[in-house]
Amino acid sequence: MKSLAAYCLLMLFACIAKGQYYLRGEVKDDKGNTLQNVKIFQHSTRSMYQTGPWGSFGIKSLLRTDSLTFTLDGYETSSQSFSHNQWQTVVLKASTVNSNKSKPRLISFSGNETNEGRFSSAFDNETYFKLVENDFVPALQYPKNSFSLNVNKASYSNVRRFINMQSKVPADAVKIEEMVNYFNLFYHKPYNNDLFNIETQLSSCPWNPNGQLLFLNVSARKLDLSKIPPANLVFLIDVSGSMDMPNRLPLLKAAFQLFVRNLRPIDQVSIVVYGGSVGVWLEPTSGIYKDSIARSIEQLTASGDTPGESAIRAAYNLARKTYIANGVNRVILATDGDFNVGEKSEEALEELITLQKQSGVYLTCLGVGMGNFKDSKLQTLAKKGNGNYAYIDDIMEAEKVLVQEITQTFYAVADDVVMNVEFNPLWVKQYRLIGFDNRRDAVTDPSSYIEGGEIGSGSSTLAMFELIPANQALADSQHIALIKLRYSLCNNPDVEYLSYPVNNNFETFNRLNNELKLATSIAMFGMQLRNSKYLGSTSWQMIYDVALQSANTSNFLQNEYLSLIQKADELYNGPKKKSRKNKKKD
Repeated sequence: MKSLAAYCLLMLFACIAKGQYYLRGEVKDDKGNTLQNVKIFQHSTRSMYQTGPWGSFGIKSLLRTDSLTFTLDGYETSSQSFSHNQWQTVVLKASTVNSNKSKPRLISFSGNETNEGRFSSAFDNETYFKLVENDFVPALQYPKNSFSLNVNKASYSNVRRFINMQSKVPADAVKIEEMVNYFNLFYHKPYNNDLFNIETQLSSCPWNPNGQLLFLNVSARKLDLSKIPPANLVFLIDVSGSMDMPNRLPLLKAAFQLFVRNLRPIDQVSIVVYGGSVGVWLEPTSGIYKDSIARSIEQLTASGDTPGESAIRAAYNLARKTYIANGVNRVILATDGDFNVGEKSEEALEELITLQKQSGVYLTCLGVGMGNFKDSKLQTLAKKGNGNYAYIDDIMEAEKVLVQEITQTFYAVADDVVMNVEFNPLWVKQYRLIGFDNRRDAVTDPSSYIEGGEIGSGSSTLAMFELIPANQALADSQHIALIKLRYSLCNNPDVEYLSYPVNNNFETFNRLNNELKLATSIAMFGMQLRNSKYLGSTSWQMIYDVALQSANTSNFLQNEYLSLIQKADELYNGPKKKSRKNKKKD
């Protein structure tokens, strides 16, 4: 023991002799919560570091006393002097001046956004953010367009729910980019060990003879499920009285039962429930005990009010306590979104989830129900929580989200992903981003900015621009545009960029790849439901014809889409009149 102490003392003197010291400490907020990924600037070496999963740090220094500056989005910057022989706790205060943490974020930006209207819409007792459809932008004045690739897929299944119930779809429930990307079309595996594969295609526009369509596709690397690190999953399940309907809690129970079958022994699951009160229903349990987890889920019943705010805090606290370093840490919130106790406005929930995500825990939101469904709340939570959002309208959708697309849903390959496109005005006179429409309150707030999102493993993200080409003829060697993809690797604040030129590879629409034609039909379907002014005299029949020419009818979802168009046609235009021959047969 004495020899060990002597050795430690000798090593300490050796470090001092070399002039090397260590500055150690931790960073917390003013409520005592540790803060992850705080940027630390060391003044003596002008080097940048960051805090680890538990808010702690250890930095080498050549000085006995050194100065460090701590910065984190949403908090006041703090500079302090550190001595090598003291453990120091740094407290960052939430910023009250020029804070961006509760400001509405833009999904896309072209530089000419107009200020109009305000802010959320309701259908029955359901709530949706009021959306502003993207307009044409002159490329000479505003060549740069940016948009977030945080593409959820909830809108398509929600639209399907309305149409199957023979109810017209609220315009603000239609998010075209979510509908197009629901099908994961045009996925092409990245080369070698690349994180992304980017492809573009130029074509004619079926609804605008003077226009063109530009397709931009980002395919993310598909992770090998057998090599994915262990997962720490906290199911946060709403068991309040509003969930006591067949398409709510019973549907969620069946959905989670499907998911549990695919757990690995290295994964662990906890369950937090809220309904009248908040409690831990299942302590952290290894995936090897699937039967125990399944029984706990099956025993859930619905009653009481909806203390969503305190439930979110409890779930994140549990996720932090069971945090797996270098693992997958995620809260999975399953609810109809009807929070009626505690903080319940979108703005308050934004602030809550912004603070919680600093722990390095991701969020997935699963929405269910109808009549009082709160799309706006779940969209807010997923966006602010570095996560994604799906709407489950039946058990087949549950299987799609939680089984077939499990890596896309729960395993991210990149964070804060934003696509920047700079158009060449010699090629493009005007352009319009289809979908990725902004919330109206974000457009009207001058301090709003684009917030990137999470890209899931094996996901394909399609974006479409409607272009009005410039009159000047150019050589094929000149680029139509330049793409610069901005992203960060998961739990790493360092920003990386990937550039890609958009070349003139024009193909007439009739000869276009079938999956891109199908994506066009889906975009037209969404524009028709929104009664878009840009779709002109396009008919439901034209939308159906494009889909019929391109859909893979052996694919259940694509075949279902064909019938959905026909149902929407009858819903909005009335039943088709029978021909005289058919009338005689009747």
